[in-house]
Amino acid sequence: MPTISSRVLGLRARDPSEPHRAATPLELLTDLCFVVAVAQGATQLHHATTDGDLAHGLLRFAMVFFAIWWTWLNFAWFASAYDDDGVAYRLLTILQIVGALVLAAGIPRMFDGDLGLIVVGYVIMRVGLVVQWLRAAAGDPQHRASCLRFAAGITAVQLLWVVYLVSPRDIAIPEFAVFVVCELAVPVWAERPNQTSWHAHHIAERYGLFFIIVLGETILSVTLAIQESVDAHDVQRGLAYVSVGGVLIVFSVWWIYFARDSAAALERARGTGAEYVWGFGHYAVFASAAAIGAALAARVDFWQHEVVHGHVVESWPSVALLCGSVAVLLAACWVVKVRPEDRSAGTAARWGAAIAAVLLLVLAPLPEVGVGLVCVILLVTELYAASPRGRVRAAPEPE
Repeated sequence: MPTISSRVLGLRARDPSEPHRAATPLELLTDLCFVVAVAQGATQLHHATTDGDLAHGLLRFAMVFFAIWWTWLNFAWFASAYDDDGVAYRLLTILQIVGALVLAAGIPRMFDGDLGLIVVGYVIMRVGLVVQWLRAAAGDPQHRASCLRFAAGITAVQLLWVVYLVSPRDIAIPEFAVFVVCELAVPVWAERPNQTSWHAHHIAERYGLFFIIVLGETILSVTLAIQESVDAHDVQRGLAYVSVGGVLIVFSVWWIYFARDSAAALERARGTGAEYVWGFGHYAVFASAAAIGAALAARVDFWQHEVVHGHVVESWPSVALLCGSVAVLLAACWVVKVRPEDRSAGTAARWGAAIAAVLLLVLAPLPEVGVGLVCVILLVTELYAASPRGRVRAAPEPE
């Protein structure tokens, strides 16, 4: 019989086959707060690209986006297993939201080399999650060992991040990579005793909603860049190229992402280890989608012939970022969305050709339009492959 403390303070596991499971208003609010950090990261990447400092900007963006994505991912999967929407759960979730906002506030400083506020926000979010896992351990005896492993593993890694603040800067990058591996290892290790009972349809919806929000941030960043140009009464023909290309890219990748049923694929992957590939692989999906917005905004700067910090904006950084981001997004979609359902050589060749074409467009005079057209062509071939005519050849009619 459960104790009073386990009933009041504990969290019971949700039914993984619960019908009509959907995202809650609190989860949607959390997503919106997380996307503030995504927007900050994309804005800083945009500025770094425009300044001609693409390599540094990409490195910082990849680092900060890991912090954003990893805390969101942990929140989403925990909620899928234990969200009771109670007062304590809501308050601890709000604590994690506060941490996300602190992290967002520290992103501009992080691009200048100051990681203090980023780590503070990250630790706030993780502390809230540790308390949640302890509550789950109290209320779910069947998964108690896994819950305690999560709490212990997350706590240990947070101590490493605190140490990171005082570590020598010359080892910062390799040290960061090691700590990321430690973070990724925690759920793999923690789930070994007994995998927690996440809901496949709920997780698929949560990932899909976050992808939509990131794409929305991409549209916003391009819109603001164009608005600034219009307000300055310096409208150039290149704005039309960015607008058309941006629309083709964003709506094509949205359609491509949702063309296949992630929930069914996740359910089949349950307990096989493939769910980690699906869940972790979305880092590339989300990060590249956010980077596309930064690239398109930088393309606006190029077409406007802006002068930044005393030099004219060059074309190649924004072109490289745009083509590289779209190529990564397509490759990641193939890994997490297409390959689990269709491992045929023809499908792999079709996707590989699209990715190669996007990369080759770094040499094109209008890369944003060219990349958009490649995405449209890939979408059309995907829709045809999913149609009855594409799946099977019609049998010949008898004479």
